[in-house]
Amino acid sequence: MPRVVCLCFRRAGKSYYFDAGDLDLRPGDQVVAKTARGQEIATVRAGPVEVSEDDLKKNATPVLRRATEDDLRRDERHAEREREAMEIAARKIAEHGLPMKLVEAEATLDGSRMVIHFSAEGRVDFRALVRDLARSLRTRVELHQVGVRDEAKMQGGLGHCGRPLCCATFLTDFDPVGIKMAKEQELSLNPQKISGACGRLMCCLNFEYDFYREARQCVPKTGSKVETEQGPGRIAEIDVIRNRAVITLDEGGKVQLPLAALARHKPGCPHGREAERGSG
Repeated sequence: MPRVVCLCFRRAGKSYYFDAGDLDLRPGDQVVAKTARGQEIATVRAGPVEVSEDDLKKNATPVLRRATEDDLRRDERHAEREREAMEIAARKIAEHGLPMKLVEAEATLDGSRMVIHFSAEGRVDFRALVRDLARSLRTRVELHQVGVRDEAKMQGGLGHCGRPLCCATFLTDFDPVGIKMAKEQELSLNPQKISGACGRLMCCLNFEYDFYREARQCVPKTGSKVETEQGPGRIAEIDVIRNRAVITLDEGGKVQLPLAALARHKPGCPHGREAERGSG
């Protein structure tokens, strides 16, 4: 049966399927594939796997070969051309007076074109700039406008946690992130603390949102009045990670209770089921 292989063309980039042919490939192998932009080096992310003839037609572009030492050296030499392209592009953008911010330049392996990524607040008419760059770089030039999140993904950096940005290491797609996620996790709504390097809400707010939402779905909200063995009080704090709530008693003092103790009378709640198991 035909086989396809999953390829990634850039760090933490999207995956694409190609016809593996008879090549014996494994995850981590570097290969050369022909794309709409020309020949490019890619890394095998998964596969190869057997598919039907119909599925093969959807992924009919073949992998040309396993990347050779010559391919890898040529790719390294292109890095110098890319730096030169960035310098020339910056100068030309200034000459044309365009409101553009350069992000990255990529040369195809066969040298047939240079792809330059930029960010801008709105649409930019760069047709004259493209012609000027093509003359200066002596190759076909494409300009691609990217959003602020893609800009951060390409440039990399460190997040508030001190680790490399998620988007630059393993995130291949950007899922919607809303302020509701920060509220659900009782995070500070200070924009400087919940915004990433791109200036948008941090992607990691999405990682634990479902956990917090499930944990809180049947627990009274902060400030609610509750009954405890020590007497009535109000919920002062809910700590989902430590699975506990801090109760301020009406008669003074504070007590800590597991979240299950607050949810045991709410049918269908995971904390309620936990409390039932504990009481048995």
